[in-house]
Amino acid sequence: MADVKIFYDQTGNTLTVWFGDPHTEYVCEETGDEVILMKDQAGRVIGFEKLNFSMSDSRQMRVAFETIAA
Repeated sequence: MADVKIFYDQTGNTLTVWFGDPHTEYVCEETGDEVILMKDQAGRVIGFEKLNFSMSDSRQMRVAFETIAA
């Protein structure tokens, strides 16, 4: 599995998750649910950003991942 990068911006209330190389971002697409998808030039989703995200304790976050066979 590739590296997953997670960034929480407490000031901006955003949670950004990258599961692809952020340097290959080509276009962003807003889903309408306060989620922005970041895509590479081939149209593959390489990350997402959740707007208006807040946590009561920013020092601790649990993240679980599930993978499926391609």
